[in-house]
Amino acid sequence: MNYMKNYFLFAAFAMTGLSFFSCKKSSDTYSGAQVSEYYPLTVGKYITYKLDSLVYINFGASSTTRTYQVKFVNDALATDAQGRLGMRVIRYIRSIATAPWIPDATFYATNVNNSIEFTDNNQRFIKLKMPIREGFSWKGNSYIDTYSLNSEVKYLADWDYTYDSVNMHSNVGTYSLDSTLKVSQRDEVIGTPSNPTFYSEYNFGEEKYAKGIGIVYRKFSHSEYQPPVPGRGGHYTDGSYGVTYTMIDHN
Repeated sequence: MNYMKNYFLFAAFAMTGLSFFSCKKSSDTYSGAQVSEYYPLTVGKYITYKLDSLVYINFGASSTTRTYQVKFVNDALATDAQGRLGMRVIRYIRSIATAPWIPDATFYATNVNNSIEFTDNNQRFIKLKMPIREGFSWKGNSYIDTYSLNSEVKYLADWDYTYDSVNMHSNVGTYSLDSTLKVSQRDEVIGTPSNPTFYSEYNFGEEKYAKGIGIVYRKFSHSEYQPPVPGRGGHYTDGSYGVTYTMIDHN
């Protein structure tokens, strides 16, 4: 009798554990959304941003922030450097809202292998990747040369892009957005930024996407500080910069 009682207790616990495991596995699988929902590649689609550009001046001794408006427009279907069909994206810029738009850069976006790739100045970034699931991570800069001797973007090496806050309500600028996800890319401090007599470096990357719209917020920063030496004071090196894009309009 005790044997049978223990058997049934064990079976009950086993079934409970199996049920819990199954529910947890199901809820953790993925949101069911596709990358194309958060990055539409439709001709004519555009997003306008307020761009705050951090630049270092006076030979890197100080910094200032310059503000512009930029508009990214899905211009036409085209092939990228790998011969794959994707979207040609043209960026327009103006200094104030009443000034005319001036085209200043061309990019390519491709939906391939369950991921969104974005090519900027021959550097190919994996912006989004399936599955869209909280905590899912991938090497977003893996196609970029960060290891050769002459690479000018070594700081982009080994970045882990990670989904955070998937399918969440978010306020961006004046917009209240029902379904967004955040991609955390990097938050790295090297050295001692608080002490100007020591070398330091800071790298940060974060993007936010809204379903049916695309990138609604982006913040990126790279700065490398060199301490003072005889004949030159402390300064930020060439290539140090930061940008913050905040959506102000879209169609």
